[in-house]
Amino acid sequence: MTDGRRAAVLGCPIGHSLSPELHRAAYRQLGLAGWSYDRFEVDEAGIGPFLEKLAASGEDWAGLSLTMPLKRAVIPLLDTVGDTAASVEAVNTLVFAPGGRRHGDNTDIPGIVAALRERGVERVPHAAVLGAGATASSALAALARICSGEVTVYVRSRERAEEMRGWGERLGVPLTAAAWADAARALTAPLVIATTPAGAADALAGAVPERPGTLFDVLYDPWPTPLAAAWAARGGAVVGGLDLLVHQAVLQVEMMTGRAPAPLAAMRAAGEAALAARGA
Repeated sequence: MTDGRRAAVLGCPIGHSLSPELHRAAYRQLGLAGWSYDRFEVDEAGIGPFLEKLAASGEDWAGLSLTMPLKRAVIPLLDTVGDTAASVEAVNTLVFAPGGRRHGDNTDIPGIVAALRERGVERVPHAAVLGAGATASSALAALARICSGEVTVYVRSRERAEEMRGWGERLGVPLTAAAWADAARALTAPLVIATTPAGAADALAGAVPERPGTLFDVLYDPWPTPLAAAWAARGGAVVGGLDLLVHQAVLQVEMMTGRAPAPLAAMRAAGEAALAARGA
């Protein structure tokens, strides 16, 4: 066991992140008593100087978790980038290799797949995605692995539609872009992935069909969202943002510590406890 190693999550804003609770729970469970995991508010302009400061510190850094707006900004600063991250031009995990070399990867995509698999969703004939931000491209990359047919993406602008068509072509996903005004139609798909900000999909709660399939809503605070609550009330399967957060964090812990499997149950319990404390 290696003691005294450091890790952290970076982003802007970062105060809301549950990553410290999840990673610290993993360290406790794995017996990594000397490990620490912190959070630092870092924006796009600050990521380069931050990495240089770490290199000069002499401290033993294992890795970093990266949230917005750093997932693409960090790429030019890396020595190597994994295929999964390169496929969507988004790095959420930085691991420090021997000699200080920086390797970037993406655990969001396999995290989505793992969270769905945990709920019994292994393969779907077609799917729908709500929204067209950075998370939507990761959702498309995940669907490339589990969806055998077309994906319909519901967006608010022509520019977003073109962007998502480009991602579909790059990822090999048959994709149709549809207007947000028709988003209620998405809810009849066997798998719906909602990647929109808080409140954006609330109005769709009244359009949930009588027999819904599976909803993956990437939000986790506040939870449940009105859409997720309506979905569950109709008897549909719901996968939430905490599921994604935990599964992608499990992969990060394994990459940074070299220990596998990471303690999924303990990490989820820590996330649930942290969310409950915020609600209280």
